[in-house]
Amino acid sequence: MAMGRPREFNADAALDSALQVFWRKGYEGASMTDLTEAMGITKPSLYAAFGNKEELFRKALDRYVDGPGGYYQTALQQPTARAVVEHVLTGAADAMTDPVHPGCLAVQGALCCGEAAETIKQELAARRAKSEQDIRDRFARAIADGDLPAQADADDLARYISAILQGMAVQAASGASREQLRKLADMALRNWPPV
Repeated sequence: MAMGRPREFNADAALDSALQVFWRKGYEGASMTDLTEAMGITKPSLYAAFGNKEELFRKALDRYVDGPGGYYQTALQQPTARAVVEHVLTGAADAMTDPVHPGCLAVQGALCCGEAAETIKQELAARRAKSEQDIRDRFARAIADGDLPAQADADDLARYISAILQGMAVQAASGASREQLRKLADMALRNWPPV
């Protein structure tokens, strides 16, 4: 029985390298040459292991969510709505200003998307909507449990936190420091819950 040639590269390390390229250049700005050079593989190897550029970007997004963006899922597990908000905002401030992983991949990846990358824009929008739905569900539970006031609106609160996170991401992309982003998080927490 013939066996296929073993891969000559570490797929996880290659995916991490692709993630860095997408992070720095966005989806459209990342050329196949940029990606293959950073990953240390040939185009045929990239296609065989990861599919096309779009599929590679989706896999890089998943890697981001499981790694540098993992603070979000951890935040949702916090015992109170305030702790959720504190964890997500401070986690975002730290992640968005990490010198190794600068900014928010969902924002960085989308900033340059034109018509050619419409499916990527849709993917990023769907992921942002899913994140907002997750925090909305968590706030609804907090209202039901009496952790948030009965008159609180989970939709409005989720939209509010999402808007703050998106604003922080844009600020980080423009060079805001960790201290500046943490001040924004502190201001939001001083007004929590905004009902």
